[in-house]
Amino acid sequence: MSSATTATTTTSSKTTIEFELNGKRITADKDETILKAAQRNGVEIPTLCYKDGLEEVGNCRACMVEIDGERVLAPSCCRNPSQDMKVSTNNERAVKAQKMVLELLNADMPEEQYKLDNELQHWSKRLDVQASRFESRTKVEHDFSHPAIGVNLDACIHCTRCLRACRDVQVNDVIGLAKRGGETKIVFDVDDAMGESTCVGCGECVQACPTGALMPANGVGMIVPDKKVDSVCPYCGVGCLLTYNVKDNKILHVEGRNGIANKGRLCVKGRYGFDYIHSPERLTVPLIRRDDVPKTALLDFDPGKPFEIFREATWDEALDFAAEGLKKIIAKDGKYALAGLGSAKGSNEEAYIFQKLIRTGFQTNNVDHCTRLCHASSVTAMLEGFGSGAVSNPMADVQKADVIIIIGANPTVNHPVGATWMKNAIKNGTKLILMDPRGSEMKRHAAQHVQFKPSSDVALLNAMMHVIVTEGLTDKEFIETRTEDFLTLKEHLQDYSPEVMSPICGVSAEQIRDVARMYANANNAMILWGMGISQHVHGTDNARCLISLCMITGQIGRDGTGLHPLRGQNNVQGASDVGLIPMVFPDYQPVTLEENQDRFRKLWNVEALDDKPGITTVEMMNAAYDGIIKGMYVEGENPAMSDPDVLHAREAMAKLEHFVVQDLFLTETAFYADVVLPAAANPEKTGTYSNSDRAVQMGRQAINPPGEAKQDWWIIQEIAKRLGLDWNYQGPKDIFNEMRQAMDSIAGITWERLENESVTYPCENEGDAGEPVIFKKDFPTVSGKVKLVPADIVSPDEQPDEEYPFVLITGRQLEHWHTGSMTRRATVLDSLEPEPWISVNMSDALKLGLEDGDILKLETRRGELQAKIKVSDNSPVGTVFMPFCYFEAAANVLTNAALDPAAKIAEVKYCAVKLSAV
Repeated sequence: MSSATTATTTTSSKTTIEFELNGKRITADKDETILKAAQRNGVEIPTLCYKDGLEEVGNCRACMVEIDGERVLAPSCCRNPSQDMKVSTNNERAVKAQKMVLELLNADMPEEQYKLDNELQHWSKRLDVQASRFESRTKVEHDFSHPAIGVNLDACIHCTRCLRACRDVQVNDVIGLAKRGGETKIVFDVDDAMGESTCVGCGECVQACPTGALMPANGVGMIVPDKKVDSVCPYCGVGCLLTYNVKDNKILHVEGRNGIANKGRLCVKGRYGFDYIHSPERLTVPLIRRDDVPKTALLDFDPGKPFEIFREATWDEALDFAAEGLKKIIAKDGKYALAGLGSAKGSNEEAYIFQKLIRTGFQTNNVDHCTRLCHASSVTAMLEGFGSGAVSNPMADVQKADVIIIIGANPTVNHPVGATWMKNAIKNGTKLILMDPRGSEMKRHAAQHVQFKPSSDVALLNAMMHVIVTEGLTDKEFIETRTEDFLTLKEHLQDYSPEVMSPICGVSAEQIRDVARMYANANNAMILWGMGISQHVHGTDNARCLISLCMITGQIGRDGTGLHPLRGQNNVQGASDVGLIPMVFPDYQPVTLEENQDRFRKLWNVEALDDKPGITTVEMMNAAYDGIIKGMYVEGENPAMSDPDVLHAREAMAKLEHFVVQDLFLTETAFYADVVLPAAANPEKTGTYSNSDRAVQMGRQAINPPGEAKQDWWIIQEIAKRLGLDWNYQGPKDIFNEMRQAMDSIAGITWERLENESVTYPCENEGDAGEPVIFKKDFPTVSGKVKLVPADIVSPDEQPDEEYPFVLITGRQLEHWHTGSMTRRATVLDSLEPEPWISVNMSDALKLGLEDGDILKLETRRGELQAKIKVSDNSPVGTVFMPFCYFEAAANVLTNAALDPAAKIAEVKYCAVKLSAV
């Protein structure tokens, strides 16, 4: 036995104790409660205020036990055993106390129950507690003001599980306990109706409530489901695991599941944003454009009435029509006249065969997806710097960090469950440096809120590195052994002192120095960023700076360190990994290298593959507008809403000779299609998804697709067959097994393993555990070192001027997601945020003579729109913010399509805009 092993054993022995439980001698960890030890040994003790993951408070007194030699009973949920202690959970005294608590609580319960798995009922039955002898309390009124959550405080037992879930888990601080004695009650904010409070609808309180005092609205919690299906959330990149409760082919409600990324937590979208799949607007049959309906760049139709534009078709007719149109263009104009846009909303398998279809059927690399509008600049800089586009550490690693930087991101809105880990870490002592031109909910948790001028990221980050280098705060050993070109970077930084950069970025030199020191001096520090970094013409430079900042301080390769670009869509990581981008095959293997060509020619059994990188999303639209791209196949994307300068993109789509769209709804993009193929939604199909942490997870089919809608993989394969490809996949499992041959990073992950657990890649050999933290010893570059790339200040493509004096920033909002094609059709989410809005600073609103709710007109050089304003100090003076999910006021009508030259990502986070009252 090694000395290391001996030391571990010795330490471990000191952490356990032995005590007697109901006459039986058992072992427990010294930090373990009596309740936990009892549960682990199969001994039942009633619990109501206790819930795993919440602070133990012992206020319900249902778990009382007798400890030998002690005068009073003890709550087992918050009492630790000691060596040789004697505990009785089931003697007459303990059981009498337990039953008395249950009887007292039952006295206040309503006749009608609100929850199938009511824990008070469960324990009352287990202990044979009959009708209560005690007088009930005064009737408490119901509160159904929130569209997602019913409040039935007549069933409240004051266990405070909802309060602790809101305060300690989600850290939203909405729920409180007011008054005293018999008047004690749960309140929302001061004492608002729940629907009028600051509640964000995460539903953590509902999941925590033991009696149904807080329940899903409309009584669905009392409907017995036919089945429960474990799956993965279809929204952001956090990758929360969940369980669908299903009856009669309809989802009743959703529960959080104990996934590695969420530990049972969900946000409002994950918990309540599911019924879009039951929308009457779902596409249920293939559609072909009527001959008498021309394409137009104007959205002057009712998306609920598709038959004004299209006629129904059989699947064979629609697929033949789709494929024949594509083949005609290849024959007439050549392969480069075609392009495809795949989806980051679908599974890895769907993304994989879509890019394979474009590369082998269209015979071109003109394939892309939404990463080109999200994190292409991040991936470009990461591939350039350290040879990988993957995050170094999982999101929850913030809990192991001393300092975290969040820059250009609003995680409470875009990654709400990920934000809970950040807020949990801060409550436990982690220091947050929040860097963003806008304010956000996270600023109340920040040790430093660095509110810099929009688009001045490079100036600010270079100034921070200047401080670190000149004050000797670098990690010299790390720089020497694991980086390249540091001296070039060091020389470059000489011109970027905080004093020189302060007027440019609008941050005091003192604060720049403070945050630089705070980050550099941390034992473990982590950087997380969002599209506020990436969606600029200098987005790649922004990411280069973050990489250099991380590397010169050696803050990578350990728990609680590293770089994490927060992925916006549920499978944007996986879609990129499997090659749904124009320059690389699966696993980021460049299409230009002969050895990669050979590998995929053999795997895909084709004679030739294009070795020319394809064009990107925005370039596709420009090429379509110019008549170069004549045909497109769009699967699950909505560029008529998501592309910058969207009127230009719509005109481009209107010019296409043949346009195939595959989606759930007649989206704004599908309006321009020649043929529309109805697809299955996430809860209607099985496949794998890779979250922002690189965890590959299984999504399972819970219900059947409506009407004649089909699985995406089946549709793509049918198109492939009609293009002459010999494909015969029997399902997602076949496709996944081929992916393992194409991608060394997941070669060790089997389908069978994913049916039982999530696996974080790289996992190259079967049986490998997977690697949540990577780059521990080297980087996947030729030298094994990181290339440090200096970045100069680059101005935005379009600056404010006298005619357009304000800056427009666009983004997402909590209740809606991406272009709104799903969430705007989810009844709870759309009732929470039913109309477009523009955030304006109070000072600017006063100058315009506007108040909250007034109509404001925005104009840029590309278009104009109108919407109500929300006065908010989150928007700095001189800026306005608008979410881009509303078709009634599509923010991308206004945005600039200027591209980052390296990543070809558009500058949708900055353009000049004019404001006027309506």
